[in-house]
Amino acid sequence: MLPRELPRDGEIIKAVATCHSLTRINGVLHGDPLDLILFNQSRWTIDENCGSERSDDEISRFDTVQPTVVKPPPEDVPIFRSSDFAVIRQFTFSSSLQRMSVIVNSPVEETGRKMTLYSKGSPEMILSLCDKTTVPDDYLETVNKYAQHGYRLIAVAKRDLVLSFAKAQKVPRHSVETGLELLGLIVMENRLKPQSLPVINELNRANIRAVMVTGDNLLTALSVGRECGIIRPNRTAYLVEHQAGQLAADGRTQLTLRQSVSSSEDILDEQLNSDPLSPELQGNYQLCIAGPTFAVVCHEYPELMDNLMTVCDVFARMSPDQKQFLVNHLQTLDYIVAMCGDGANDCAALKAAHAGISLSDAEASIAAPFTSKIPDIRCVPIIIREGRAALVTAFAIFKYMAGYSLTQFVTILQLYWIGTNLTDGQFLFIDLFIITVNALFFGAAEAYDTLCSKPPPRRLLSPASMVSVLGQLTIMLTTQLFIFVWTSQQTWFIPFVPSPPDEEEVKRSQQGTALFGVSVFQYLTLVAMYSKGSAHRKSIFTNRYLCLTLFVTTVASFYVVLFPADWVAALLDYVKIPDMTRIFVVLIAAFSSVLSFIFNQLVVEHLIGNMGARWLKQRRLRDPNAETDKWERIMCRIGHDVSWLRKSVRQIGADQASIKSGATVDETTPV
Repeated sequence: MLPRELPRDGEIIKAVATCHSLTRINGVLHGDPLDLILFNQSRWTIDENCGSERSDDEISRFDTVQPTVVKPPPEDVPIFRSSDFAVIRQFTFSSSLQRMSVIVNSPVEETGRKMTLYSKGSPEMILSLCDKTTVPDDYLETVNKYAQHGYRLIAVAKRDLVLSFAKAQKVPRHSVETGLELLGLIVMENRLKPQSLPVINELNRANIRAVMVTGDNLLTALSVGRECGIIRPNRTAYLVEHQAGQLAADGRTQLTLRQSVSSSEDILDEQLNSDPLSPELQGNYQLCIAGPTFAVVCHEYPELMDNLMTVCDVFARMSPDQKQFLVNHLQTLDYIVAMCGDGANDCAALKAAHAGISLSDAEASIAAPFTSKIPDIRCVPIIIREGRAALVTAFAIFKYMAGYSLTQFVTILQLYWIGTNLTDGQFLFIDLFIITVNALFFGAAEAYDTLCSKPPPRRLLSPASMVSVLGQLTIMLTTQLFIFVWTSQQTWFIPFVPSPPDEEEVKRSQQGTALFGVSVFQYLTLVAMYSKGSAHRKSIFTNRYLCLTLFVTTVASFYVVLFPADWVAALLDYVKIPDMTRIFVVLIAAFSSVLSFIFNQLVVEHLIGNMGARWLKQRRLRDPNAETDKWERIMCRIGHDVSWLRKSVRQIGADQASIKSGATVDETTPV
């Protein structure tokens, strides 16, 4: 549309072309994306060179005030009666004020004192600053009509000023942003990015709640929320509102509800003068609230905050502090919060969230730990999948290392009973060849392609993790103890005799060889069991390096246990046992592995992981205030007992070393 076709000869275009914070960097305009779109649509140009391109000239004028100059297209110069306009003063955008303003010099005035203030911002805020005689009677009705259909609205106003250049640089903002003349509304179609709906649906399928927090109009946010799937079509949406000065019976500000009709986004006329979180609203529903009402709830209805956070999915007209408060309060409700944002208003919330994701390279990227190279929310499922896979892998490595340590611990404990230990060669084969080589590629599994509806455990000392580790310890202890006793009852068995104190210590024993043969396969069982694919990781067969190392170490273990050459036996420094006994040891190890997999699949994953989770969810629904840290205290106690047991075993070893060397033992030493 041409300027001459607009009211006041296109004065609103002049406001759009001057009221912004754009700047030119290396010849390219940078700034707020919305300002950039509006400025480009105006077809005006911006000039910050002040007539010189030399960098040394720019440096020499660094301390001087050089206003930004904007110029209309040549064909529109007669309409605007000037070829350039100088922006003398800029009042930057503030979320709390919901507006920005500029003071523009009118060059047609010979005295240079005639200036114009242009202001743009939210329709509600500009309305409060305008002279009511310049505002049409159907202003709010028009705003609501467009907002209900998802359009984004910006109100524009002006005020003529008579100021000197020096006074324009010092005049307070509040003294000029008053008594404005409304120029009109800029209506923009708030098109949803095509990637948004599939991402929101994927999050919904995974039972991950999506919440919209925006500075836009409440009705606009509600419309976009329905379009992108945050407000579900099978749920009823209510607007939580308040009327300033209208008090309830208890003296607090009255909260009201208005129901939104999903088909046309119109708002029903009836109002429910009741608690918006009362049992009157049965079934599936979602709430939407604006920043001013949110502030009322925070200050006057703190007892409703927890319930509000769980059912309110659209927060509009939110200030940066309110966004940060929302993130912090969700975290107190035991939510894991990820936040997406692209502007300076989102920095505080991005920093407060567990995972802040910046969708731009501007200020938000400084505060957020993650910055997406694509300006949409496709990165959210990726970060969730990778984070869950990393968490599951870390817990699996913990269980693997804990299982390995405890398995070796029970082996050494049994050999201590007869006064010996594993040989140095056996220790090296286990620790260096089996454990370390497989651990190098344990975490190389990739994240699963889709999000799972069941989240991973959030605590390292969860019931499933501890039952898994302790259950595997019981199975492996029982198996090793059986082999230890069975070996001592064979006709070919020769009991171990400790070396005299004055001779070199010999650790080789037939029971040690038998335990070594069983334990190496138990370590491999732990690798295969804890690295298998889960709901959050791909299958172990996609981890080619781990499959290769697991195959090589398994073949080597079979060779060492069943068919060791003399030089291998000498290298590992162990006593050979009969062939049939070695085969029997391998069969017992295979039985132990099968039993371990069955226990992990049925007891840990099915009984505790699935049924236990359902029971815990039902228990929390029955008693929301139930104590949740009981298992943590139990696990801490178990950890204390294991630590005490480790110290006891080390003391036993030290005492045995003292006896062999002829030293005395303090009988009062606690063991």
